Amino acid sequence: MSVHSDPSIVSIQAPASVGTCYHCQEPAPQPLKANGHDFCCRGCLTVYELLESHDLCQYYQLDPQAQFQRGQGLDNPSYAWLDDEEVQEKLLDFKAGNTAQVHFHLPNIHCSSCLWLLERLPKLEPGVKNSRVNFVEKSVSIQFDLSVCTLRKLATLLAGIGYAPEFRMSDLYRVEPPKTSRRMAYQLGVAGFAVGNIMLFSFPEYLGLERQIQPQFSQLFGYISLALALPVLFYSASDFFRSAWRGMLERHLNIDVPLVLGMLMLFLRSTWEILGGTGAGYLDSFAGLVFLMLIGRWFQQISWNQLSFERDYRAYFPVAVTCKKNGEERVVPLSRLEIGDTVLIHNQEIIPADGILLKGEAQIDYSFVSGESEPVPVKAGDKIYAGGRQVGETLEIGLSRLVSNSYLSSLWNQEAFKSPQKGTMSRLADQAGKVFTWLILAAGLGALLYWLPRDTANAINAFTAVMIVACPCNIVLSIPFTLGNILRILGHHGLYLKNIQSVEAFSGINAVVFDKTGTITQAQTQALDFYGANLQEHEKSAIRSLTRHSNHPLSRRLAQQYAGSNLLPVQNFEEILGKGICGVIDGQQYQIGSTAFCGMEGDGLFLLIDNEYHGHFKLHSRFRFGLENLLQFFRQNKYSTWLISGDIPRASEQVAAFFPDADSVFFQQSPNDKLRFVKKLQQSGQRVMMLGDGLNDAGALQQSDLGIVLAEDTNNFTPACDGILHADAFHQFPKMVQLASAGVNIVRWSYAVALTYNFIGLSYALSASLSPLVAAILMPISSVSVVLFGVLLGNWQAYRLGLKEDITPSKPVEVALT
Repeated sequence: MSVHSDPSIVSIQAPASVGTCYHCQEPAPQPLKANGHDFCCRGCLTVYELLESHDLCQYYQLDPQAQFQRGQGLDNPSYAWLDDEEVQEKLLDFKAGNTAQVHFHLPNIHCSSCLWLLERLPKLEPGVKNSRVNFVEKSVSIQFDLSVCTLRKLATLLAGIGYAPEFRMSDLYRVEPPKTSRRMAYQLGVAGFAVGNIMLFSFPEYLGLERQIQPQFSQLFGYISLALALPVLFYSASDFFRSAWRGMLERHLNIDVPLVLGMLMLFLRSTWEILGGTGAGYLDSFAGLVFLMLIGRWFQQISWNQLSFERDYRAYFPVAVTCKKNGEERVVPLSRLEIGDTVLIHNQEIIPADGILLKGEAQIDYSFVSGESEPVPVKAGDKIYAGGRQVGETLEIGLSRLVSNSYLSSLWNQEAFKSPQKGTMSRLADQAGKVFTWLILAAGLGALLYWLPRDTANAINAFTAVMIVACPCNIVLSIPFTLGNILRILGHHGLYLKNIQSVEAFSGINAVVFDKTGTITQAQTQALDFYGANLQEHEKSAIRSLTRHSNHPLSRRLAQQYAGSNLLPVQNFEEILGKGICGVIDGQQYQIGSTAFCGMEGDGLFLLIDNEYHGHFKLHSRFRFGLENLLQFFRQNKYSTWLISGDIPRASEQVAAFFPDADSVFFQQSPNDKLRFVKKLQQSGQRVMMLGDGLNDAGALQQSDLGIVLAEDTNNFTPACDGILHADAFHQFPKMVQLASAGVNIVRWSYAVALTYNFIGLSYALSASLSPLVAAILMPISSVSVVLFGVLLGNWQAYRLGLKEDITPSKPVEVALT
């Protein structure tokens, strides 16, 4: 290897045959030898030696087809910021004495070999006590001894063996899980304990044996049941009472108002009978009702709660960045950056704050911020914005703003994020609450006034029977169980919705707005079309061989594109980072790179052979499999469809096949433009669903009536939204929309069943021929039957739509520019 005076240019004299690295399966043009194996770099060799010294080389035999991650060696100064005590305090999950626990997100976990190796970390590091891997979340939880092993040492070890932890600024600002979840568990426990024991004391009554036991025991059982019911009333049911009271204070009758009336009537009637010695009461029905209501709320709360739907810019930024001060480089947390600091941004790193480019030639990928699919060139002295990702050489940037005041963070200060959050009360439940409250009060008071002049006992029986039998508990249960079941089915197939209100929102949507880059296109699998003379097979082999030596994303894409071609030896390989590569193959000079690198004019990636133009490559989008069927589904069902993108207008040629109406397509739209567009549609009376993927869509997603984010990995960063759609499930989205809409119809059918129960019960209750005991028995029977009706019908609807059991990877559809 020879190094030129320009440090960005590296020359490599490749051997006649290119070997393969034993560890990572990458090419090893200048292999390092050990035990008869070739290694491409010192990092991979170090990992191998580490595994061999601990008798862990079985790692390589577990999955022979796996491509293991390239090792980085065990000396990584970029984790120096983990020695900071303030950072450690925020990152550690647990710390007691010298024992600590931490969990890391490891994006490189991908196979059984990864699990096997990561769960044997105690063999690699004596300070590690145990290690547990969550394959689905691609994370590892590690318990370790602080007196032997530091947090920095752990991260360095993981990076050294090819599993570099991914840190985000949001890791330092973790929000504790809501305490209501634990409180609800206690409420459920109290209600469940009470209902079981009250039913036990009511057992003689169930069998008609109350007359065969001594009266004092019946009275004692009644008192014990009443004592058990009190904590159910004042603790387990307290949230229902609070909700009803808040609604009444706001002059708004929600579904909890009639529900609370039914609960109170059950409890008061039971208390009157027990204390008066006239009966055993219906406290088993009361406690059972509260228990079922809480189960419904719990079921709704836990549905896919492992996904975060409320995220801000801190979930996108790294935790630390390299800062240059007084000629020294050190890694510091983003929270300590100040205006005027000089930061170093390496290839593929994210710019953390707005600033001025001081040194280097920048190619900034703003696709996740602005929607522009191609890197934007920035020259020294020009303004550079937070959120972009550098592609190419290392940059020096002088910060002109703090992280919290950057352009990226300003996206979260828009009006859409300051406006009241989308309601948590189900619209269906809200509508039912208004109807049932007045129905119950009118029917109950009517029965009381009718019978009171004739028979006081019948009047009280009729009033209490009406209040109990007309309690909308079956409707209240139908909503969380039916829609919660739909939520579960959708999540199983790749659509993870925030709550049942998100399921409900599908039924009112009549306008769908699409983002382009990363949403309807697969940004990570863009293809490079060649324009020029037809490439011969030996030229394809030369291109593959040359690009295999470069780590630039475009080089890797070309190498993958011609993966079927043979490898040839490369001599005098040179790379100018961010500009291009060149080398000699079979006596011919090959040069691939930018306009400036190749001395050409125009756009694209140019190919020169022996300094003569041979053609150029251009990126084209691969549209997601199922896009045409999705758009056809929306248009057939009278949805208006729109495409709004931050990309350049020439991309209109690519999307014309899918959006033939030019008036429905908008390019070069800023995040604020997208937000204003969604507002404009809403002001015209349309209910909008937005499908996006990047920070540039964040405001529009929040403003829309239903915001869905498309994600290749649900554990990676996604903007705040109402749902996350896994990219592999994109082709099944029409069926998911149909299932969600059907869920709302199922709830309405459940209402019809519940109303039938209530109508029959009320007809008997108003005539004073229905005892409160029978009414109390009918209540749980109707509730259970309505719940089963909704859940089973939802399962049948999913089966009828033909949703597959597993997510099927979607294949891209290639559309090239003509």
